[in-house]
Amino acid sequence: MSVDTIIKESTEKMAQSVEVLKKEFSTMRTSRATPSILDRITVNYYGSETSLHHVASISAPDAKTILIKPHEKTLLGEIEKAIQKSDLNLNPLNDGNFIRLPIPPLTEERRNDLVKTAKKKSEDFRIAIRNVRRDANEAIKALEKKSEITQDQSKKTVERIQKLTDEYILKINQVYEAKEKEILGK
Repeated sequence: MSVDTIIKESTEKMAQSVEVLKKEFSTMRTSRATPSILDRITVNYYGSETSLHHVASISAPDAKTILIKPHEKTLLGEIEKAIQKSDLNLNPLNDGNFIRLPIPPLTEERRNDLVKTAKKKSEDFRIAIRNVRRDANEAIKALEKKSEITQDQSKKTVERIQKLTDEYILKINQVYEAKEKEILGK
């Protein structure tokens, strides 16, 4: 393994951590109606669990409502049950053609809980990034020990990995701060 490979793989892993955090945050409920909060919902579709997005069209006609139009009307009851069972605390309204999901404003207590959850998730991803740094540094030290790179190259590469780590930790912090503002409605 070369220094360039170590840096490239570390960068990819750190970038992937940021993307996964963004995706996880997109499924967290806030005061705004966003179809992505339904990403984790699955529906019993002819005996198999299928993502809601595969069996229905989902839109947000306004900031306080999500509209779900199943491809087959027979799925209305299944979709309604799946939403009620979820941890979203939403009350679906089935009118026979569509399911409307009114998004009520969050209570202060619920907002604080969501901020704590977001903070914990972002910390988990900061740890993941630091673990990537640790693994990269160990690989660099191994190359130095095998005399495949010099001590100077090793030191410069470790510094470069630290800069990458700082850069991606900053990105994690920015993603968290944006989600915190969204949750708190600022």
